[in-house]
Amino acid sequence: MPIEPSLRIFPPDWTQPMPLAELFGNAQPIEMDLGCGKGRFLLARAAAHPDVNFFGVDRMLRRIRKVDNRARRLGLVNIRLLRMEGYYATTYLLPPESIRTCYIFFPDPWPKTRHHEHRLFNPRFMDALHRALVPGGALHFATDHLPYFAEVRALLQADPRFAALEAFVPTPEEQTDFELYYVNRTAIGRCSCQKRA
Repeated sequence: MPIEPSLRIFPPDWTQPMPLAELFGNAQPIEMDLGCGKGRFLLARAAAHPDVNFFGVDRMLRRIRKVDNRARRLGLVNIRLLRMEGYYATTYLLPPESIRTCYIFFPDPWPKTRHHEHRLFNPRFMDALHRALVPGGALHFATDHLPYFAEVRALLQADPRFAALEAFVPTPEEQTDFELYYVNRTAIGRCSCQKRA
């Protein structure tokens, strides 16, 4: 979401972490919607929790513009948006221990075996996520692609830096467009975990 010029602070080097607290201009906790898509979850969550800052990341400019326009119309001042690929944003642009909660809903499962290397979750991403989350910070994941769900859940369970949490279930208003499409068509895999303090 565009902000006042006095707060329009970007790193001179896009390999360095962004000053997220300065971008929001307050000390409220920051939650990230990685792959925010059309923003249905992000907008509903931000409206319901004005005391939390929400950082939406998506690689498609068209989606970011739509979310920005809707956030402006709704008067949501606790949203900032970044057009960037999720792995790069998490690995290079998030300050250490800056994110309280990371939501990753319905990422591209890259179902063909030859494309699995493009999947978001791998040990390197887990390292980046662990670095970005505050102690006790949470990850919430959901997908309609159950083989990918099994792979992600196994990765999380095998990582001693994280502890399992009860799976996060969004309210009806927070359900993403993907979830609304798949909810009555196929099973949805959900899991959550918490960075150990």
